[in-house]
Amino acid sequence: MTEISGVRPMEDPQRRLEQAFIDKYLRVHGHDPEDVRFLPPGRAKALLEAASTYAAGRLAEFEARAHYVQEIHTRE
Repeated sequence: MTEISGVRPMEDPQRRLEQAFIDKYLRVHGHDPEDVRFLPPGRAKALLEAASTYAAGRLAEFEARAHYVQEIHTRE
């Protein structure tokens, strides 16, 4: 891909929400998101995989709700 000087690439609109869900999962499970990198590699990997799975599920839930609301409003 060619980069155009002075133009920032588009950001994934769900990136911040996904990161917030990951951070929430880590905090609920007793970890500071900034400190996960100091955990043993195997533990950090397992924790981040679980957090990513949680975030993906929550994003899917939000998307399903958004489609449902859109469907309701287009029927009226």
